[in-house]
Amino acid sequence: MAKLTKNQKAVAEKFDSHKLYSLSEASAVVKDITYTKFDASVEISVNLGVDPRKANQMIRGVVTLPHGTGKVTRVLVLCTPDKEAEAQAAGADYVGLDDYIEKIKGGWTDVDVIVCTPSVMAKVGALGKILGPRGLMPNPKTGTVTMEVGNAVKEVKGGKIDFKVDKTGIVHTAIGKVSFTAEQIYENAAEVLNAIAKLKPQALKGTYMKSAALCSTMSAGIKIDLKAFLNSAEK
Repeated sequence: MAKLTKNQKAVAEKFDSHKLYSLSEASAVVKDITYTKFDASVEISVNLGVDPRKANQMIRGVVTLPHGTGKVTRVLVLCTPDKEAEAQAAGADYVGLDDYIEKIKGGWTDVDVIVCTPSVMAKVGALGKILGPRGLMPNPKTGTVTMEVGNAVKEVKGGKIDFKVDKTGIVHTAIGKVSFTAEQIYENAAEVLNAIAKLKPQALKGTYMKSAALCSTMSAGIKIDLKAFLNSAEK
């Protein structure tokens, strides 16, 4: 049997992989068991009892994290010239249209979010095979196809994220950094869990939210007592 490293021993003393932790406890533990030299991301995973192959069970939503994601979000706005000043004033990192469409066709996707106006969606839609797999395709449901490009940029920069269930029925998204306080991690995680809970499909039979866990980039998953959290949220 391989010997445990110093950090692995420290983690074993602070964390029980079989225990269900309250969300507040998990938010503190994820900080305690992360020993990376960089500011690791904190992520939440929620296992849902849905069939993503069915259109009425495809869970997708948006949420604004109270404390942001902890990372700088690079935003590209694709719009006509009359909207460029609004996008730039809101803090967009890149603004334009045809030049950026050509760059994307050439393989450039060095952004985190793309916002566009409805009038340019015909041009942006042609980039679906490039943007879709990277999760960058603008979508009216997430507020990234809009005439209010300034507001959209401010929301994204302020901590607005979108989430979507994957083909295995799991929602997985980053909610902060280990440098956040435990309370900030808790509040961001709670916001995501509450948003997912509100999206329960009416036609679904059986358990909707099966399990959830918090982890950092390099840590083990900390199981959350989801039932206790949901019960307290209903009160």
